[in-house]
Amino acid sequence: MGIFFVPTIVFMVVVAPIWLILHYWTQSRMNRGLSGEERQQLEDALALAQKLEQRIVTLETILDVQQPDWRHYDDDRHHHT
Repeated sequence: MGIFFVPTIVFMVVVAPIWLILHYWTQSRMNRGLSGEERQQLEDALALAQKLEQRIVTLETILDVQQPDWRHYDDDRHHHT
């Protein structure tokens, strides 16, 4: 019994914790990334951002036609205050 006592204690105190830490560290690194649901949410958000960008471009085009100086008005307002 004495022959196995010291190696067992060394294994339990030194090797086993390091082994467990490396195991779970490796598992967490492998699980990083987006899940399917997160990827879908990201794609939906990207599609929404593209629609909003297109709407802004459309609104700017309308403003350019109806109020050609609207861009200068905003610049002047910020420079004079």
